[in-house]
Amino acid sequence: MPVCDAGVATATPKTNLFIDVLRFVARHWLGFPVPLAVTLGGTMLATVADVLMPVIAGGLVTDVARSAVEVGRDALWMLAAMAGCGFASVLAKRWTYQGITQLTTGVMQKIGTEAFAHVQRLSTDWHASTFAGSTVRRLTRGMWAVDMLDDTLLLQLLPEVALLVLTTLVLGWHWPAMGALLGVLSVLFVALSCALTLLYVAPSAEAANEGDSRMGAALADAITCNAVVKAFGAEEREDARLARIASQWRKATARMWLRGTASANIQATAVMIMRLALAGGAIWLWFVGRAGPGDVAYVLTMTFLVQGYLHEIGQQVSVVQRSVNEMEELLLLWRTPAAVADPADPQPFHVSKGEIRFEHVRFCYPGQTRPLFDDFSLTIAAGSRVGLVGPSGAGKTTFTKLLQRLYTPQAGVIRVDDTDIATVRQSALRARIALVPQEPTLFHRSLAENIAYGRPGATRAQIEEAARLANAAGFIERLPDGYETLVGERGIKLSGGERQRVAIARAFLADAPILVLDEATASLDSESEALVQQAMERLMQGRTVLVVAHRLATVRGLDRIVVFEHGHVVEDGPHDTLINRENGLYRRLYTLQSL
Repeated sequence: MPVCDAGVATATPKTNLFIDVLRFVARHWLGFPVPLAVTLGGTMLATVADVLMPVIAGGLVTDVARSAVEVGRDALWMLAAMAGCGFASVLAKRWTYQGITQLTTGVMQKIGTEAFAHVQRLSTDWHASTFAGSTVRRLTRGMWAVDMLDDTLLLQLLPEVALLVLTTLVLGWHWPAMGALLGVLSVLFVALSCALTLLYVAPSAEAANEGDSRMGAALADAITCNAVVKAFGAEEREDARLARIASQWRKATARMWLRGTASANIQATAVMIMRLALAGGAIWLWFVGRAGPGDVAYVLTMTFLVQGYLHEIGQQVSVVQRSVNEMEELLLLWRTPAAVADPADPQPFHVSKGEIRFEHVRFCYPGQTRPLFDDFSLTIAAGSRVGLVGPSGAGKTTFTKLLQRLYTPQAGVIRVDDTDIATVRQSALRARIALVPQEPTLFHRSLAENIAYGRPGATRAQIEEAARLANAAGFIERLPDGYETLVGERGIKLSGGERQRVAIARAFLADAPILVLDEATASLDSESEALVQQAMERLMQGRTVLVVAHRLATVRGLDRIVVFEHGHVVEDGPHDTLINRENGLYRRLYTLQSL
């Protein structure tokens, strides 16, 4: 039987990423035309000045070789020209650095913010199966790779290639054979450098980056779960696990560095051979009388200059390769499409009543062969308080996730007040649904910021009133910093009951017409549960409420209880009706819990 298609897209295959990364960066360069123009203009001006310097030096040597009377004013002009080229090069490089600073920081900011926005919109399944630490490393490493790539391409490779081309043309203008020799040797050297980098060094760099991501993920995983590590006295076990991962990273990184060194040695040998060939050609021209002392001086000066640039080209190609490797994971992350996309032309969304209707919905999770919901229909009346109960995996939480459009059904329609939720923005839909989960997650920010997350513009008075309604004001006011208290990562400084009441206060401020309570009291002690129950009773007033519950005592007072089993509604009615049904699933579950 074919696997169900749950509409969850997978990442793009990793093909032609080297070229794709360069195109990706170039597209972002074009978003900053003025800094890019300043950078390119300054680079080319500095390069022209560097090319002219050996020509002028050769002319000066020719003048010096003549008598003092003949040299006269020409030598002074040559000296002035050398000074002009030197100052022009310095000024041009200064403009280049100013331009590339603005260009690189702008591109890094844009890539970082856009990548973060994209990650925020990836599916809940993707986030559940991906280490947060690994994702952060991929983002930050990719951003800083832009800095290295911009410097290498625009400040190093571009002027080096331009200088080689211009030098080859100038040399060919004087001696076509020497120009052809320099051109051929330069092309062969660049081809050798690219082949060594892409075919020899790049695979080892890719493996080293993967090891770095694994180590970042392992660190984040162990540090986040430090309480569990301490509870089981497993510090040494985690030390050993990280040591194994770090050993794999070390081997991969050492292999990359050794290959990089070997590549650099081969390139240095090629540069030396090229230099000897050019110097030998200049000496031969002098020997046959086709070049004077100034010409030989020019060729030798140019040879030293070309040697330095060729050596730099070999190194910069390796740097480009490393930068591209570090950006590949970011690009693959960028290419991972969101599982649920907003419509191209979203409709306005307003909730006046809060009625919910599932009409002939079919939904299957990724990788499963049978749909959980098949031709599923259910209506929740506006303003009603409905409990969703049943065994684990029956479809209760899936029902609420489909309502929030965390998943897209393969067939059927889900409506809120006659509006198909697939036709509106996800943010607009979720702004009208307040959620209080079983284990609320808080930001490492102040209590006031966490409570106001559902309404960012809330005043302090509104925040305090929401906390009072949620039975949270008491413990907050006892804290030394009150509402300015930082709650720690994921709210770890607070107890489960305190986090739950903060989440309820957040829902109060959101003031959404639809409320979802997902096992909101399942993990609380009796005293905390009583406080949370009181707060939830206040919160439910005047709203359409869905209560997902395993503890059936929490749904006794609701208007209606919908019992799920294997993706089907098998019972539907108030508590008193369902508890008296012979052989009913609700009655059996309730009896088991009572016992």
